[in-house]
Amino acid sequence: MRSGIDSTVQALRPERSNFKADIVAGLTFAIVNVPQAMGHAVLAAVNPVLGIYTLMVAVPVGAIFTSSVFMNVSTTGALSVAAGAVLGELPDAQRGQALIALVLLVGVIQALAGLFRLGFVVRFVSHSVMTGFLNGVAVLIILGQLGDLTGYHSPFGNSVTRALDLLLRLPRIDLPTTIIGLATLALIVRLLRSRWRKFAFIIAIGLATALLALLSLPIFGAEESWQLVTTVGDVAAIPRTLPHVALPTPGLMLSLLLPAFSVAIIGLIQGAGVSQAYPNPDGKYPNVSRDFFGQGAANLASSLVGGLPAGGSISGTALIMGAGARSRWTNISAGFFVAGIVLLAAPLVELVPMPALAALLIVAGFQGLRIEAAQTIWRTSRVSAAVMGLTFLATLFIPLQYAVLLGVAMSVVLHVARQSNKVMVTWIVPVAGGFPMERPAPRELPSHQLTLLHIYGSLFFAAAKNLEEMLPTMENTTRAVVALGLRGRAEIGSTFVTVLKRYAEDLRAHDSRLMLVGVDQRVVDQLARTGLLQLIGQENVFLATSQLGEAMNQAAAAAYAWLGQPPADAELRTGQAHTEVS
Repeated sequence: MRSGIDSTVQALRPERSNFKADIVAGLTFAIVNVPQAMGHAVLAAVNPVLGIYTLMVAVPVGAIFTSSVFMNVSTTGALSVAAGAVLGELPDAQRGQALIALVLLVGVIQALAGLFRLGFVVRFVSHSVMTGFLNGVAVLIILGQLGDLTGYHSPFGNSVTRALDLLLRLPRIDLPTTIIGLATLALIVRLLRSRWRKFAFIIAIGLATALLALLSLPIFGAEESWQLVTTVGDVAAIPRTLPHVALPTPGLMLSLLLPAFSVAIIGLIQGAGVSQAYPNPDGKYPNVSRDFFGQGAANLASSLVGGLPAGGSISGTALIMGAGARSRWTNISAGFFVAGIVLLAAPLVELVPMPALAALLIVAGFQGLRIEAAQTIWRTSRVSAAVMGLTFLATLFIPLQYAVLLGVAMSVVLHVARQSNKVMVTWIVPVAGGFPMERPAPRELPSHQLTLLHIYGSLFFAAAKNLEEMLPTMENTTRAVVALGLRGRAEIGSTFVTVLKRYAEDLRAHDSRLMLVGVDQRVVDQLARTGLLQLIGQENVFLATSQLGEAMNQAAAAAYAWLGQPPADAELRTGQAHTEVS
């Protein structure tokens, strides 16, 4: 980790050839994402200005510490919805302090995940779970904006029920608010299909603000109705200064630990997706653990200004790449440009209509839908489709911090179920003068002969249970030898040890033997510590060697000697087969 950070510091020296492209890309990001960050703050149920403060510090700090050169660490819809699910249950007076504590804990968790190199854990969150979760979040973002878009705020707590309530009470919508919202929505959609698509959000927000100001003039005769349309300034005034340092309330930390863990997981998984989608300029993919640390550092910085949780943003990264980003200085410069906007254009930002921000977030929600990924999962596997559907419904109807934990739990269960079903035992049957044949393991162990068995798949606890049912039975067996190949397995679990113990005892009861072939020294140590080595017998355990087949040939010679069969017969039966199984 230390060497990686040192190399990043060296890479922070700006190159003159990249400077212009990075500045243009950073300015583009700042202009487009100031209104979007305000919208994300609305999703989190806090002051819209806090979204801007997050961009000021999280984006440049993330750029300094992540392994990914282009990853944009900023506000995201999923993280904001997750934070809003936690903060929305608190009184308005407590949300600011709770947000500081929440983001601080998220930063600590993510930074520790990076320091302990836990980047590998994202592999255990299945694609079906993540697709269901992200689609659920996208739908929540869309439904959650209907109140600001129409001016009717339903009293119900769930976004789905609020949307249904709105459909039943359409006459209660505020017409001027709805007109501004729908006009902004239509304009964004149109601009996204034009050459101005990179600036679609900022152009649409600017025109919506100008339209509302124009319609509020007395010359139109209905200025009072238009003046009632809620603006950002009505929600909160934007200070004309840079943010002050904010400190958390220690008493809130313990109660927010579980929600912070959920939000941290969401951010890390999203960030890992960005890491693996955009290679660095040298062609290598970023180190996921270092990206964990960088996101943690960004959230620690965000908490110091009372900002939102930040994470690897897919849309933000795509935007700067499309705008011509060349180095980390794109994201670093973006933070300075956002600060300039606050200092120089705060009065204009306060005039932005809330229905216009709602329209922006609705479009962002549609852009966040993973329709093609969901279709692929649906066509691939019924189990994966069911897991995706359950995660989607959980995201819609239960608190988001529990939905993501449920998704992680389902990922683990799905992984265990799949691995346990992948285990398979085959019977290697030698062929004189030719290559061996692989057949299904015999149901009953043949007497007076050596049976070579090979195991495919994992040997962890669930698979070990299935393996026990696949091993040949021995009701009518006498004086037989089973040679079980374990080459390539550095350790075995306690469940598999128990399975071997029972099978060895059953073989002994039928005057038969179990041999373990191609065994790693670490596995031998495990067998010794558990007492299984003494039960099987040291002479029946054959260590793996660098020469393929050597251990199996040794086992075959010992087996046929014990069975009383001539060595020539043993050579005929083993032949080239053992190079395949040991």
